[in-house]
Amino acid sequence: MSSNAREAILLAARNIAQSQGYNGLNFRDLANEVGIKPASIYYHFPSKADLGVAVARRYWEDGAAALETISEQTPNPVEALQRFPEIFRRSLEADNRLCLGSFVGAETDNLPPAMAEEIQAFAQVNIAWLSRLLVEAHVCEPAASEVRARAIFSAVAGAQLVARSRSDISLFDTLIEAYQAYGPLPPRQ
Repeated sequence: MSSNAREAILLAARNIAQSQGYNGLNFRDLANEVGIKPASIYYHFPSKADLGVAVARRYWEDGAAALETISEQTPNPVEALQRFPEIFRRSLEADNRLCLGSFVGAETDNLPPAMAEEIQAFAQVNIAWLSRLLVEAHVCEPAASEVRARAIFSAVAGAQLVARSRSDISLFDTLIEAYQAYGPLPPRQ
């Protein structure tokens, strides 16, 4: 089986997990989505746990790359911080999906331990990026940057959850504007 099939499996599994969570992943539906036989998935992923770990790892790696792209495209750290919510907005734009870190993170008690670690890595990557930019933007002192970064991460993820529950992306935008006006995101310049 080609690496293209592996990538197609990972993408379809991510999409399913973003709309149905880890418990919604099953090889039969996944194979149907990709257009292969269920047994073919086992070639790359011997178990659902192996698939979950690979999906979660790819998700945080892609997230880290997206954050670095924002940094490269937007050298002003305040402006880069203001772009942070767009990553979460993209999930809503894609069939009203939820961030994998949020959806699957809510299932932590039922996840394979290695997958739970990968999901935590997603939050850690985002918080580290936010913390670094908060310091670079002189929004807060280094000692306070991680707490503020966690507040931003949690607020944006929460806005996404509220907007998804109402199938209303404009609600997400309104909440983000409020975060920029009243905190925790820095105000628009």
